[in-house]
Amino acid sequence: MTTTVTATTEVEVPIRVAYDQWTQFESFPEFMTGVESITQLDDELTHWVVSIGGVRREFDAEIGDQVPDDHVAWRSSGEVVHRGRVEFTPEGADRTRVDLELEWEPEGFVEHAGAVLQIDDLQVKNDLRRFKEFVERRGSETGAWRGEVHGGEATSDGGYVPGRSPRRTGDDGVSGADPDIVT
Repeated sequence: MTTTVTATTEVEVPIRVAYDQWTQFESFPEFMTGVESITQLDDELTHWVVSIGGVRREFDAEIGDQVPDDHVAWRSSGEVVHRGRVEFTPEGADRTRVDLELEWEPEGFVEHAGAVLQIDDLQVKNDLRRFKEFVERRGSETGAWRGEVHGGEATSDGGYVPGRSPRRTGDDGVSGADPDIVT
């Protein structure tokens, strides 16, 4: 039996800033309390280490669908069941609605109790609130990846935004040209 949690917040930054920050998966531990680390393995694959209620899990998650300034969807591969989707909706020039849905399968007494008592709902909502505080305090993203993923395959190489670290770089430190930047 899986547990699904949804949360929504509005952030006082443009949609591009909110979306670009979300693509920086390795920064998740700065605002998600149960996430110890996320390692970006390539454009479509991440490795997660999470610890919730004293239960530690590691798993790989595949990015199945990603469209800049719109959404990112991922799903675990292997035994651990974990899925997520985040959507971004402009609410004005400097305001963005962020809708997050997470689904996982609780294992053991502690995780089942957390699901029944809706403790995990509270944690996800608090994590999304911390994302809001993180991105608003900074005012800009810590990096950006503007590529698309469809059916688990990157369909474009995204773009490196000068002065910011890309999600994934090649040997030369550049993951592609940003079509929105005129040089």
